[in-house]
Amino acid sequence: MKDKDIIITKCVELENTYSNLPEKLYSRQKPSDSPSPKLVIFNDSLADDLGLNKDFLKSKEGVDFLSGNKILEDSTPISESYAGHQFGHFTMLGDGRAVLLGEYISKNGNRYDIQLKGSGVTKYSRGGDGKAALGPMLREYIISEGMNALGIPTTRSLAVVTTGEKVIREKILDGAILTRVASSHIRVGTFQYAANWGSVEELRTLADYTLNRHYKKEDYEGNPYIYLLNEVVDKQASLISKWQLVGFVHGVMNTDNMTISGETIDYGPCAFMDIYDPETVFSSIDTYGRYAYGNQPNIAMWNLARFAESLLPLLDEDEKKAIKLAEKSISNFGNLYKKYWYQGMRKKLGIFNEEEKDKDLIDDLLAIMYKSKADYTNTFRSLTLSKLEGMDIFKMEEFKSWNNLWKERLSRQEEDEEASKRLMEENNPIVIPRNHRVEEALEAATENNDFTVMKSLLDAITRPYDYSNINEYYSMLPKSNGCKYRTYCGT
Repeated sequence: MKDKDIIITKCVELENTYSNLPEKLYSRQKPSDSPSPKLVIFNDSLADDLGLNKDFLKSKEGVDFLSGNKILEDSTPISESYAGHQFGHFTMLGDGRAVLLGEYISKNGNRYDIQLKGSGVTKYSRGGDGKAALGPMLREYIISEGMNALGIPTTRSLAVVTTGEKVIREKILDGAILTRVASSHIRVGTFQYAANWGSVEELRTLADYTLNRHYKKEDYEGNPYIYLLNEVVDKQASLISKWQLVGFVHGVMNTDNMTISGETIDYGPCAFMDIYDPETVFSSIDTYGRYAYGNQPNIAMWNLARFAESLLPLLDEDEKKAIKLAEKSISNFGNLYKKYWYQGMRKKLGIFNEEEKDKDLIDDLLAIMYKSKADYTNTFRSLTLSKLEGMDIFKMEEFKSWNNLWKERLSRQEEDEEASKRLMEENNPIVIPRNHRVEEALEAATENNDFTVMKSLLDAITRPYDYSNINEYYSMLPKSNGCKYRTYCGT
C-alpha cells in the first residue's frame, strides 16, 4: 500500500484509543485514493455541535481528508473486525468498505468516531470493491439526520463527497464516500468476534474498553460485565421503542448492526411506514419478514441474547451460573421495552399520568388504525391538531367510540387541554422522511445533479415537531401504483 500524503494541521486533531486494543480486533488500513473528489453536501449543524473547523473541512485539503486522499498527521486509520448473525446465520464480517480515521473530542468533551464509508477495499471486503454509490450515501445522510431530529439516538452524517470514479452495481453509478460520526462503532458483532476468535483476556479487554468509553462508573457494585449487559439491554429497549413510536423499519437488524452505545446504525434498506401494519417489510432481501416492523422488539431481544452469550466467560467462571445471570438480564428486555413504548404512546395521546386501562386504549386505537389502513404519522398528527376529517378512520363507529373514551381519559388528569396538546406536539411529528420524498430527492441529485430537492427535504424533516410550520407536501402519501415500496442495501 503506497504511503498517503500527510496533512499537518491543528484544525482537526484525532486520537485512536481503539487501536490500543488487541490487534485481532482491527487492521491498520489507509483509505483508497479518490481521483477527483468533490464535496456535495456538508452538515454545518453537526460540525457546529461538535466544534469542528468547518473552513478547513470545506477547503481543498479538507476535502482530500474527507475523501481519504490524505490523512492527518499522527492519525492511525483502521478498519474494525467483527462478526454477526445475518438473517440468523453466523459469519465473520468486519468493515468491508469503511475506515475509522480516528476519534474526535468534541467541544463538550465527548468522544466520537470519524469514519469514512465507501473508501475502498479493506481486509474484510470479502471480494467486494469497498466502494459506495452516491445514492445510498445520500440516503444515509437524509435518514440519519431525520432520525436525529426525531430525537432518536443515531449515528450522524457529516459530509458526502463524490470520488470522481464509477462503481458497478446493477448499473454503473457515481462513486461517493460518506463521513459518519458515531459515539463508537462497537457492535454486538464486535463482541461475537472477540468471543469466537479471541481469548478470554482479549474479550475482557474489549469489555473494559467499552465500559470505560460508554458506561464508566466509579464503582460497578459487583460484576462490571453484568452491569454492561444490563445497560445495553436498557439502551436497546429504549431505542427500539423510539423506532416503533415513529414507524421506523430498520430492515436489516443483524447483530453487526446493533451498537453497544444504543445508537441506530446502518441505513441501507430502512424506510418509514405509511399505512399502519405490523407486518410491514421494505427490504428486498427480507423474504420472510424476519425484520418486519412488528418483529423489531423480538429481534432486538434475540440479538441481545447473542451479546449475552459472548459475555458468558466474564459473567461467571461457572458456565451454568453465567447462563442464569445472562438469562435474568435478557428477560428484563420485554418489560423495559413495554415500559418505554407505553410511556411514549401515552405522550402521543397527551396523557401525563398512568392508569390501568391505558394499555387497552392504546391497543384499541392501533387495531382501528390497522383495520382502516390508516396512515400512522398522519393519524397522530390529526389527533394532535383535533382535525378529525379527511381520513377514513375518523368515519368509523369504532373510532368514534374510542374517541369518546380518550376524551374521558384526558378529563381525568390534572393537566388541562392545552398542556395535553403541547405534549402531543412534542411527540407526534408533522413530517417524517417519507419514502417517496426521499426517492424524489435522490433521483434529482443522482440523475440531474440537483441537490435543491434534497436540501428542501432536509429543511422539513429536521423540524419534525414544529407545528407552526406545517408543509402539506411532505405529509402527502404516495400515489398508489400497485407495487410495494422496496429498499436495497446499497452494496
